[in-house]
Amino acid sequence: MKIIIFGGTFNPIHNGHIHLAKCFADILQADRVILIPTNVPPHKRAPDLADAEDRLNMCRLAAEADKRFCVSDIEIARGGQSYTSETLTELHRQYPDAELYLITGEDMFLTLEEWHDPQVIYQLATICAAPRSPKGTGALLEYAKKIERNGAKTRIEDIPYYPISSTMIREAVKAGKSISSLVPAAVERYIREKKLYLGEMSTK
Repeated sequence: MKIIIFGGTFNPIHNGHIHLAKCFADILQADRVILIPTNVPPHKRAPDLADAEDRLNMCRLAAEADKRFCVSDIEIARGGQSYTSETLTELHRQYPDAELYLITGEDMFLTLEEWHDPQVIYQLATICAAPRSPKGTGALLEYAKKIERNGAKTRIEDIPYYPISSTMIREAVKAGKSISSLVPAAVERYIREKKLYLGEMSTK
C-alpha cells in the first residue's frame, strides 16, 4: 500500500493543496492521501491561525471529492507543537507494511535538515516536493542530492503550480472579495458560515 502524507496548517486548505496532492497521488499511484492539519506549526508564525477544529473540518470538506483522500487529527489530538518525525513514527506503527510518502512545499523542503529529527523522517518516508517558482526545480534537485547523501529518499516532480496561498485567501475574505476560484465550494461555504478570517474574533 502506498500512502501519501500531506501536513500543513491548512489555514485554510485551498485548490493549490488539493491539486498538488492529486498530482502526486496520480504519479505515485497512491492508495490513500492523508491530510493532516497541524496543531501548532513549529516552523512559522501563524498569528491569524483559525481554530484547529475549523481547519480540520475544512480539510474534511475538501477531502470529500476524492475517494483516495481522508483526514487525520493525529497532530491536533497529540497537542503541542506538531513535529513531522513524531507523526511519521505514529503512522508507521499504524501502517507497518505501507510505503509512506511525505509531501512538502518548496520552501519547507529546502529546510529539511533543520527539522526536528530529520533522520527519522528520512528513514520512514520518501520526501516529495514540487516547485513553486520558475527556478524552483533546480533548487529542489540540488537540495535533494544533499539530503540523499544523508540517507533521505526523495521524489521531485515538475507539477504545474497553482498561484494560490492561504494568506491570499484570508486577505480576500477580510476584504470582502470572492474566493470561489481559490477553494472548494464546500470550504467557501464553511468560511462564510463560520465568519472565519474576518478579524481578531475569527481566530479565537
